[in-house]
Amino acid sequence: MSAILLYITFVLLFTTGIIALLFKRNLIKIVLAFNILDSGINLFFISLGYRENATAPIFTLAPLDSVITMVLPTPQALILTNIVIGFATTALMLGVAVLTYRNNNTLDTRKLRGVEEYD
Repeated sequence: MSAILLYITFVLLFTTGIIALLFKRNLIKIVLAFNILDSGINLFFISLGYRENATAPIFTLAPLDSVITMVLPTPQALILTNIVIGFATTALMLGVAVLTYRNNNTLDTRKLRGVEEYD
């Protein structure tokens, strides 16, 4: 039951992020939408590596011949890397938003100088 709840949460986060990316025009809201989307993807990968009644893949005192179910360590390592990359990307996007505001006095993508509207 908990895995289904994780997948439902992933779908909600992913669709919220995609919808906000498509329909929001404020640069700060776009950065927040990207973070929501990134969190949904992280949750999805972590839920893929989940195994019920499994132990963490760290050093244990269990004998080598015993059968122990362990959680997959690869998704955990990938998500740790993705969190760092997401933090750096967020900092870069917020830096671009600050520079955009300094140069144009607006965060609305429709009102930026040099952006032409195609109707």
